[in-house]
Amino acid sequence: MARLPKLAAALTEQDTRLSEVLRLSLVEGLSIRAIAKRLTLSRKTVRRLLARGPERTPPSSDPRPSLLDTYEAEIRRLLGETPEFTAPGILERLRPLGYTGGITILRDRVAKLRPRPPREAFLTLDFKPGAAYQVDWADFGFALPGCPRRVSAFVMVACYSRLLYLEFTLSQAMGTFLRCMERGIKFFGGVATADIFDNMKTVVLSHAPHATVFNRRFLEYAKSRDFAVVACNVRKGNEKGRVERPIGFVRSRFWPGRRFSDLLDLNTQAMTWRDDIANNRRHEETGKVPSLVFRHEEQKKLKPIPDTVFDVDDVETNPVTKMFRVTFDRNRYSVPWRLASQTVLVRADDDVVSVWLGKKQIAAHRRSWKVGEDIEHPSHREGLLQTKPRAAAGALPPGLVGLDDTGVEYFKIFAAGGRSVHRETVRLVFLVELFGEHATRDAMAEVMTSGHVGAEYVEYVLRHKKGLTPAPAPLRLGDPVLDALSLRDPDLSLYDELVPTPMTRDPGSPPTTDEDSDETR
Repeated sequence: MARLPKLAAALTEQDTRLSEVLRLSLVEGLSIRAIAKRLTLSRKTVRRLLARGPERTPPSSDPRPSLLDTYEAEIRRLLGETPEFTAPGILERLRPLGYTGGITILRDRVAKLRPRPPREAFLTLDFKPGAAYQVDWADFGFALPGCPRRVSAFVMVACYSRLLYLEFTLSQAMGTFLRCMERGIKFFGGVATADIFDNMKTVVLSHAPHATVFNRRFLEYAKSRDFAVVACNVRKGNEKGRVERPIGFVRSRFWPGRRFSDLLDLNTQAMTWRDDIANNRRHEETGKVPSLVFRHEEQKKLKPIPDTVFDVDDVETNPVTKMFRVTFDRNRYSVPWRLASQTVLVRADDDVVSVWLGKKQIAAHRRSWKVGEDIEHPSHREGLLQTKPRAAAGALPPGLVGLDDTGVEYFKIFAAGGRSVHRETVRLVFLVELFGEHATRDAMAEVMTSGHVGAEYVEYVLRHKKGLTPAPAPLRLGDPVLDALSLRDPDLSLYDELVPTPMTRDPGSPPTTDEDSDETR
């Protein structure tokens, strides 16, 4: 009988523990791990106690009521009339009807109620050998180290064989596009019946359901190469799947992990991968090798490339700025300064930018593929300083170059004043010719130490303080042969023999006697 109180106490403690475990699980919603940690029990014990408790009531499957239930019919009506209605637009129309909820639950409801267009079925496009090429651009971002231009991939695919042409560029402009087309056609060795393009601006200017306006220059190019131009419909990627899939193939197989120093290095790697891997692989759709199919089946069906010459340069008409520059492709190129304010023609290929005035080429520069560069040829500013002397504050005029840094400092200070730089230049050149460059340079330095500038001060130092005698340099004619001639001084005594002895009296007057002399005296 003594054991009964102990057993009763143990049962009471067990019931208390069970009730606490059930309370933490059912009321507070704690997990088994959290309950075991709070009551210092093992998770196994907690699971055993929970198994003895009442079963949890599964949550009701009935949807919870929402503020939008009253307005669902109106939402359906709005979306039925205008499927492109957005949630903020519908919210504006529900507020006057008494809706007080937020836009988040409205977005969720609109997403469920918006009518979905039926899934479109597509036909499999079938191309005969030599029937078409598909062409497109792909953007690869700022990929070249130190180059602030986006890298683009020009992709051209023979639709029947799936043979791929790949080239990376730093521009998608018309000239670059035409040059890529030329290299692509030469790669295939022939022209297809038609070329299929996406709606790039170099091909399609505008595209409406009933009319397509093509770029006139590209149509002229297509005519010169004898192929038809076909533009895909807007947002119809299925119409150019032959080129879309190779672009994805380039992104997934060639691009990851590549390292290259410049565009040439990138294209060299791309060409090797294109010829060794891409065109020699077993195509996942046809099950054939593209290079073999092209060589044995498609190449002979292509039309020969016409011999017609077509201008594939970038061509722009631009004005010359007052800094004798023309702006082209986000860089500035110099022209001779006398052409300021003229309108010139700029032509460029991948390597050279040339500037033309009428039929005459006036400048040529190596093309820069950076941004914001200023490219100047030194000859384009020749003679400009003579017409604008004050622009030479940092440079010495011709004839005074020998004055070195002292002359540069002197003219920089003098140009800050209001006196004529041209007149000062003339006077100093005269002093250099009379007294020499070394003496004139020392005199200019001495004048500046006194706080003055001016040719009159320099001349005073040379003539009076130093007492120098003018000694002009020999005349130079600019011809080395003439300047090297040396002649002896002529012997003027030869001319004395030709002159008679000077007369002491007039031959017409009588001789003077001694008497006459005395009388005269």
